[in-house]
Amino acid sequence: FKQKTAYEIVDCDWSSDVCSSDLKAAPKKVVKLSKKPAAKKAQASSAKISNGLPRPSTKPYGQAGRALDGVKILDFTHVQSGPTCTQLLAYMGADCIKVERPGVGDITRTQLRDVKGQDSLYFTMLNGNKRSITIDSKNPKGKEILERLIKHCDVLVENFAPGALDRMGLTWEYIHKTNPRMIVASVKGFGPGPYEDCKVYENIAQCAGGSASTTGFREGPPLVTGAQIGDSGTGLHLAWGIVCALYQRTRTGRGQKVLASMQDGVLNLARVKLRDQQRLAHGPLTEYSQYGEGVPFGKATPRAGNDSGGGQPGWILKCKGWETDPDAYIYFITQAPVWGPICDLIGKPEWKTDPDYATPPARLPRLKAIFNTIEEWTMTMTKFEVMEKCNAVDIPVGPILSMKEIAEEQSLRDTGTVVEVDHPGRGKYLTVGNPVKFSDSITEVKRSPLLGEHTEEILTKVCGYSAKELAEIKTSGAITAPEKPAKAA
Repeated sequence: FKQKTAYEIVDCDWSSDVCSSDLKAAPKKVVKLSKKPAAKKAQASSAKISNGLPRPSTKPYGQAGRALDGVKILDFTHVQSGPTCTQLLAYMGADCIKVERPGVGDITRTQLRDVKGQDSLYFTMLNGNKRSITIDSKNPKGKEILERLIKHCDVLVENFAPGALDRMGLTWEYIHKTNPRMIVASVKGFGPGPYEDCKVYENIAQCAGGSASTTGFREGPPLVTGAQIGDSGTGLHLAWGIVCALYQRTRTGRGQKVLASMQDGVLNLARVKLRDQQRLAHGPLTEYSQYGEGVPFGKATPRAGNDSGGGQPGWILKCKGWETDPDAYIYFITQAPVWGPICDLIGKPEWKTDPDYATPPARLPRLKAIFNTIEEWTMTMTKFEVMEKCNAVDIPVGPILSMKEIAEEQSLRDTGTVVEVDHPGRGKYLTVGNPVKFSDSITEVKRSPLLGEHTEEILTKVCGYSAKELAEIKTSGAITAPEKPAKAA
């Protein structure tokens, strides 16, 4: 008897309904049998988890590849917002293919140039870990190359002016027909609406997104911040959107359009100010210093100088050396749970029980005088000495670090946040590494590419062109800059 199928008991039931008449008189336990897979089949199935996902890797952490290995990005971005997005994806392991105009490239290669004849830091610090290919999109052969790249890539990223991609013939309909799995991700200044065709730069985005109107001192004009929340901030938002679209594609099998507007991105980062706008309808904003000073609030969220904005009063205070060092300052927060230690440190122990200072509501009208008193104490020490004393008793403070101090901070080098990269043309330079650290997807920061450095490599290994076809492409003008006419003698 040859039987490859074994059996196992899966259920037992005391029942008389399924028995013959003679069994009804003496009910017995009925055993139901089900087929059991053969041993080899059982072993094969054990290689997978029941939800269909692969079993946990047995490779050591950090040696199982990077998060986005295998993802190909067709990078049409330039300047800052788009390149920020694609560089982050490249840090995560995506193969980022930067498409540039022959002989010209990304405009930032020559903007703010500090080393003659070499790519500027503006370019190198936003385009690490990428490959560069030069393509003339108006050349027929160039269009053919782009079509092949669209077929082979997962995501197309662009931050052209509104309508530019369509004018190149790369409409959503064309792209989706060519590669239904392609995700088309865009940075634009504004979302759909009356301003969607307007050109936007960093500071315009800050102004349109609510940041500038709420930044600065009450008596002064609106101010933009030094942090590039309009450009780099929106690039970060778009990268998040792309990763989400890639994950959704694992279920739907199709790509989609992803849009990140700079106005939307800035507003998202300034959401606490929209929070305060709504709170104004119910009374004054008591954590703002103007409340304690008796200054009435207007109809819109005001500028609040260095107020913390988080419900915990804070201010920037002078430290030792402030007369000659523009960054000899520290941010000091008078957090309620550590009010006692604050009083002890600054030599005002009586404030712990004084009804005018003992509780947060009592302190609000006196914040200016309180911070003046604390500043008298901070001015006797360097910002790092203040930080050491305050951290010892859990008082939240933060030194104002200059870019020079940040560039020289060893701990940031050790964690890969600040990375020294060697460039064949300009030599060594510093760049910002991956701001997100993974335990199993280790980022290796690489230099930015030279213009067209990987053109042949991409044409042959990604697009699949033969040596003969490559030779034809080289003579077609699709990947080279047009020759300049000779100057008249």
